[in-house]
Amino acid sequence: MRDELLGRTPSDYDVATDAVPEQITALFDRTAEVGAHFGVVLVKVHREVIEVATFRADGSYTDARRPDSVRFSTPLDDAQRRDFTVNALFLDPGAPADRQVIDYVGGLADLKARVLRAVGDPHQRLAEDHLRALRAVRLASKLGFTIDAATCDAISQHASDLRGVSRERIGDELRAMMSHPSRADAAQTLARLGLEPPVFRDGLGTVKVHGLAALPGGADFGVCLAAWQLDRGLTLDDRAIEQSVRTLRDALLLSNREQSDFQHALLGLKVLRTDWLGAGIAARKRLLAGPLAIGLHLLRALEPAVAAAVDADARRLAEDGIGIEPPMILTGDVLVSWGYRPGPAFKAILSRVYDAQLDGSVKNLEEARELVTRLSV
Repeated sequence: MRDELLGRTPSDYDVATDAVPEQITALFDRTAEVGAHFGVVLVKVHREVIEVATFRADGSYTDARRPDSVRFSTPLDDAQRRDFTVNALFLDPGAPADRQVIDYVGGLADLKARVLRAVGDPHQRLAEDHLRALRAVRLASKLGFTIDAATCDAISQHASDLRGVSRERIGDELRAMMSHPSRADAAQTLARLGLEPPVFRDGLGTVKVHGLAALPGGADFGVCLAAWQLDRGLTLDDRAIEQSVRTLRDALLLSNREQSDFQHALLGLKVLRTDWLGAGIAARKRLLAGPLAIGLHLLRALEPAVAAAVDADARRLAEDGIGIEPPMILTGDVLVSWGYRPGPAFKAILSRVYDAQLDGSVKNLEEARELVTRLSV
């Protein structure tokens, strides 16, 4: 309803009704009672799955996540239990056009004013589900709305309550924030409302969002986190990076891929800044072919002029007739056939010969064998 009134294409539609779950399952052939206790039934119509919820009023929230109990009730009660006014609007498609939108909580006015406001008492809404603080930041940033003063005050006062929320849920909210072009606005709002300490559980604090704002829209979560941590004052020191990886892994339940992207983006940026210009052809090609190449995403965001020079150099290396990562002329099997046994020296020989191949000084197997002979003396 909200997105449609804003002229956006809704991703889906949820149905609210006074029919109880038993009546809903009796009306449709294919249903799933995923939350019948809370009045929620999934109805499959053709290939679409529609969530159908019974109007309800919630009991107390002792776990600050879900109500302990619910009672099926009226549309008014259902609207008053929701988080934000713009999320509490109903559409009655069977009513005359001028009466299709049903608004019990002032959502239409807030939608027009582009304001995100908690339904009723914001402190009560935040106490019911502490994650609503992050949802407010994400939704306001995504829609380009302002969070009203009373809701901001409640979020700030309840910020420490986030420490008790599932780290998985917190991580998911941040992933959603970082997947949207408004990610920099979300980061600024998060900092302004005092939500960074309970979210990240580290001693950093946002001082700017230049890097985060400059990333392209499709940047992966790990790269976004890397830019964000740099904006928050993280230094490109190996120990600081390792500590940040451990902290964020636990704070946001990062996947192995996210941890790897985060760490390699930061380390890659460090290497590009300090080692690229003085590195040989083989070293630069290895960097471009390896995991540290992800650091280019950060370099383009933070130092576009330097990144442009690196990109131009990378294009020249890719077009030198050899390529960035060509198949190895000398393989381990060939080296074994020449009488060499696997071991540290074996690996070092393969690496040295491949470097020579990358810089063009070894072009065939005969030249590779000549180099192996010299290395073995």
